[in-house]
Amino acid sequence: MNISIITIGKLKEKYLKQGIAEYTKRLSAYAKVEEIELPDEKAPENLSENDMLIVKQKEGERILSKISPDTYVIALAIEGSMKTSERLAADLDKLATYGKSKVAFVIGGSLGLSQDVMKRADEALSFSKMTFPHQLMKLILLEQIYRAFRINRNEPYHK
Repeated sequence: MNISIITIGKLKEKYLKQGIAEYTKRLSAYAKVEEIELPDEKAPENLSENDMLIVKQKEGERILSKISPDTYVIALAIEGSMKTSERLAADLDKLATYGKSKVAFVIGGSLGLSQDVMKRADEALSFSKMTFPHQLMKLILLEQIYRAFRINRNEPYHK
C-alpha cells in the first residue's frame, strides 16, 4: 500500500519530528509512506470570513495538486466520522483488498480544509471533537496507521 500524508505547514518542533520519523520508520515494513508538506498561506491573525475562505482555497489548490485521480482520499476533519483503531484497521485492509493501493490522508492548516478538498475526499475522519495542532495530528495519525497494520497482522502492540 502507498500512503501519502499531505499536510499544510512546515513541521518545526524537534520532538514531533522525532516521533514522526520513528513511526514512519516502523511503517516502512508495511507500506510505502510519503510525507508531503505544503506551505501554509501567510495570513494575519484577524481575518474576515471572506479572507479565511481565500486562504483555505489557496491551500486547498496546493493539496489537490498532489492527489492523483486513482487515490483514495481521507480528509481529517472535526466533522468527520470517528472510528476505533480496529475499525480503521479493517477499513485500510478493505481498501487494500479491493485494489485501492493509493491512500492519501489530508491534514489542513489552522483554518481547516477547503470545500474543494472536502468534495474530493472519499471520506472524512475525525479523531476527536477537540481541535489539535495539525503538526501533532500528523504524529497521532501515523501512530494510528502503524497500529492498524499491527492489528491487521495480529501482531502485538495495540492492546
